[in-house]
Amino acid sequence: MSGEFWLWALCALLLALWLLNFLRTDCDLTLLWAEWLGRSPEQVLTGKVVWVTGASSGIGEELAVQLSKLGVSLVLSARRAQELERVKRRCLENGNVKEKDILVLPLDLTARSSHDMATRTVLQEFGRIDILINNGGKVHCSFVFDTNMDIVKEILEVNYLGTVSLTNCVLPHMMKRKQGKIVVMNSIGGILPVPLCSAYVASKHALRGFLNTLQSELFNYPGITVSSISPGPVHSNIYKNCLTSVVTKTTGDNTARGVSKMETSRCVRLVLISMANDLNEVWMANQPALFGLYLWQYMPLRDWLFSRTMWKKIIKNFDVD
Repeated sequence: MSGEFWLWALCALLLALWLLNFLRTDCDLTLLWAEWLGRSPEQVLTGKVVWVTGASSGIGEELAVQLSKLGVSLVLSARRAQELERVKRRCLENGNVKEKDILVLPLDLTARSSHDMATRTVLQEFGRIDILINNGGKVHCSFVFDTNMDIVKEILEVNYLGTVSLTNCVLPHMMKRKQGKIVVMNSIGGILPVPLCSAYVASKHALRGFLNTLQSELFNYPGITVSSISPGPVHSNIYKNCLTSVVTKTTGDNTARGVSKMETSRCVRLVLISMANDLNEVWMANQPALFGLYLWQYMPLRDWLFSRTMWKKIIKNFDVD
């Protein structure tokens, strides 16, 4: 009896320690395991040809900088050519790359007819594409009933259709080589609802469904991996450029006040770890957002807990009338 008691006590202690550690972590358990015991980006990604969209600021810019330190060949794409040149200079100054290793390739995700030519330009420059990181995207902040349909169209064009289009252009090349990585910067909004972001959340849910289907169709191509990266709030210009209920107006940088945001450098490091370990879906967020994500996914109390408490707090923090 005494032995049984101490065994249960030990189990309870281990569970308590695990919970305490989880409440301090900022990523899901699979990614946490990969960070501790998996392959490092330095081991896997060095020498790869990596194409990053949305590379002119925020997460895309930080991805470019950290990848440049690994000695990869970089393709930097976004609409603002001048900002891409600035990011290129940062990579040359701080990374392990030379001028010939970086291609600045301005790209508008909504101009889908240009994606095939852009893909050919990359292949002509570097001969291959090992990794495509679909990072470009937009967000909005407005109630559903107040959101103009032009906003819905703009968000879906950039976040979903643009990503699908570019992925479809790169896939035949990867299928021919039977290797490659398709990485999409999704969002925890692709898993749970986020108030004031209906079109954004819809685009991220659509991406998650698209990626799951794509992964299932690539069963004969085990060398091609598809990764859906779902971060929570991150320090990024996406808030500064956040659309409102109309396309012509942005909120500035006053949205998401009071929301705990992950440092961009930490987010990107976790992205690189997930890429190095071929993880299909990962979550990353500061607490309590990560804990809330697990509750939403696995606990039956989710509707009551989120609808009555969390969502009201979020709407208040966004300061929308």
